[in-house]
Amino acid sequence: MIDYIKGQIIELTPTELILENAGIGYSILISLQTYEAFQTQTQAVAYIHHYIREDEELYFGFATKDERELFRLLISVSGIGVASARMMLSTLTSEEIRQAILSENINRIKSVKGIGLKSAQRLILELKDKVVKGAGSDSTALFKADNSALVEEATTALVMLGFTKSNIAKVMPVILKDKPNAKVEELIKEALKRL
Repeated sequence: MIDYIKGQIIELTPTELILENAGIGYSILISLQTYEAFQTQTQAVAYIHHYIREDEELYFGFATKDERELFRLLISVSGIGVASARMMLSTLTSEEIRQAILSENINRIKSVKGIGLKSAQRLILELKDKVVKGAGSDSTALFKADNSALVEEATTALVMLGFTKSNIAKVMPVILKDKPNAKVEELIKEALKRL
């Protein structure tokens, strides 16, 4: 499986990126978010989602792992295909999509071309809990070396208070996303509010 392709930008349009790596030019479908991120660059790293069906094989590329994770979350919803997910990421930013899902803003989601009322309702219904728990975002960046000791200490304290590690693991990335410089006490207090 391909995680990313790093190379020279040969061609860049709002919908497609041609990236050359080791003499091979990869045609990668992109969103407007990724286009804007790559506009001023000559070299790029595109995080890949490899899409394979009986009659087609496509690469979807993203400027960040976060955008790719949200794309994968969107296509997990029945009725939302790769084209609709890419259109959503081109119309709204990743954060706007998450906020629309969390606030159940059907009109905001329906404003995306190709997304109707039923698709918007299904998207909110299926993804709201997942977005609250931090799904569709890149959590690896949240657990940097400087955070891991604090997270471990807070987790140990919460386990001693009777919470399960799996539940704690779900809320920690959300807390760290909101408060990246939180101290152990703050992590515990926030976790107690959410568990």
